[in-house]
Amino acid sequence: MEARKSAGPRPAGGDPGPGGPALPDREAQAPAAPWERFSAWLECVCVVTFDLELGQALELVYPSDFQLTDKEKSSICYLSFPDSHSGCLGDTQFSFRMRQCGGQRSPWHADDRHYNSKAPVALQREPAHYLGYVYFRQVKDSSVKRGYFQKSLVLVSRLPFVRLFQSLLSLIAPEYFEKLAPCLEAVCNEIDQWPAPIPGQTLNLPVMGVVIQVHIPSKVDSSESSPPKQCDQENLLPAPRVLASVHELDLFRCFRPVLTHVQTLWELMLLGEPLVVLAPSPDMSSELVLALTSCLQPLKFCCDFRPYFTVHDSEFKELTTRTQAPPNVVLGVTNPFFIKTLQHWPHVLRIGEPRMSGDLPKQIKLKKPSRLKTLDTKPGLYTSYTAHLHRDKALLKRLLKEHYMTSLMPLQKSITPWKSPPQIRPFRQDEFLRSLEHAGPQLTCILKGDWLGLYRRFFKSPHFDGWYRQRHKEMAQKLEALHLEAICEANLEAWMKDKSEVEVVDLVLKLREKLVRAQCHQLPVKEVTLQRAQLYIKTVICSLPKDLQTVLCPP
Repeated sequence: MEARKSAGPRPAGGDPGPGGPALPDREAQAPAAPWERFSAWLECVCVVTFDLELGQALELVYPSDFQLTDKEKSSICYLSFPDSHSGCLGDTQFSFRMRQCGGQRSPWHADDRHYNSKAPVALQREPAHYLGYVYFRQVKDSSVKRGYFQKSLVLVSRLPFVRLFQSLLSLIAPEYFEKLAPCLEAVCNEIDQWPAPIPGQTLNLPVMGVVIQVHIPSKVDSSESSPPKQCDQENLLPAPRVLASVHELDLFRCFRPVLTHVQTLWELMLLGEPLVVLAPSPDMSSELVLALTSCLQPLKFCCDFRPYFTVHDSEFKELTTRTQAPPNVVLGVTNPFFIKTLQHWPHVLRIGEPRMSGDLPKQIKLKKPSRLKTLDTKPGLYTSYTAHLHRDKALLKRLLKEHYMTSLMPLQKSITPWKSPPQIRPFRQDEFLRSLEHAGPQLTCILKGDWLGLYRRFFKSPHFDGWYRQRHKEMAQKLEALHLEAICEANLEAWMKDKSEVEVVDLVLKLREKLVRAQCHQLPVKEVTLQRAQLYIKTVICSLPKDLQTVLCPP
């Protein structure tokens, strides 16, 4: 490991500078700093083992200089092992999500803004949480005092690429458990050579003699985009292992025990309702929680969610308190103790043991929450919630219609270069609900029911707030871009003829401010518009007296 330790502290992703993000070819030419490419994908790699005296213990963190607080180390240790009720023998893969503690010790990744501006909202980097992807092995071993070999390899990231990281773990974990540290060092060196995850690009990621080929989704990808096409086959030996998706789970497989209630669960997710998912093992709980939170896409799931949660978690008291209403969170648990602890929660989903492969499991039943009081709670969805929409074979229907939000955008003809851009009209619920009579989903969707009632409840949920904020931000950026284009297409010399020096200087400052915003906030502005704006600034400054030129452009 010494070779990597000498590389010094691991920096965040390279800063593209005030001129905006560097072009991909420029990035490829510039030598990457130590751990820069690694940190574009992962925060760190952890190894958790079982110690007879300490219990779960953090054996290794790689890179060695990655800073974790004591609370984060404790959380990773407990979340990386199935609890004693699961009895997982063999190899088990699952995932968890934990809050970052004590703020960000490392600088904010400079490429976060660039990546997030192009990635779908549901795939943007987590700003305040770590995602843990776990490969746990428990096998009999007579050489160990306890009689069992128990160890977890954990990839910690802020990217929600569950399919990619699970595939990566299935390659490296078995090899690591055999060869230990040298193998892990070699893998981390390989990841540090990977290209950055750029939305819209198909990438070849070599690791341990295998090339994983993935497509990084972007906002402009169609909803029915096909899996990545195998490219550059002639240069790749062996042929790449193509992943159909970096993040999508097999929803049918995840929902198999609850297919008859998927629509009710979808409504609960849409409305941001608190839900406990009690499953026999962490792989089942984490997959089902991730499936539930992903079924709102393209909406971003704006509530908290924990694919796997234990009684040892540092937030246990906060999330299970009875002194206030249950928080808007989806908890995946395996310990039956939670049935007693969370009796006051309005919705509990209890999943039974899985059936043999190929058999459709017995569908759980809808049950009253009052029946939760017994310790041997049977599988079922315990809730008093009544679905607004009638049950139908069509699953996971999209709720939102974009046409009303678009109507709030001012007309382009109302944008003039020498006035501030017009304001976006405020969202009015009553106005929107009236519009549903002539343009609502009930006209085209075969799913019937109380759409108005569902919309009214949805307006009160965190998901509507998150969706509205995102759409408002996108429209505000579009207005900024259209206003900058209007200025650049105007007759600047004619405008300057009767203007004072103060007004001209004010124009320079405002143009510079707009240019910075366009570059820093990734506004949808053409490159030719940015070049024209820079030329305008130069032209205006040259028209001013020498003393003002010196002030505006100091040597």
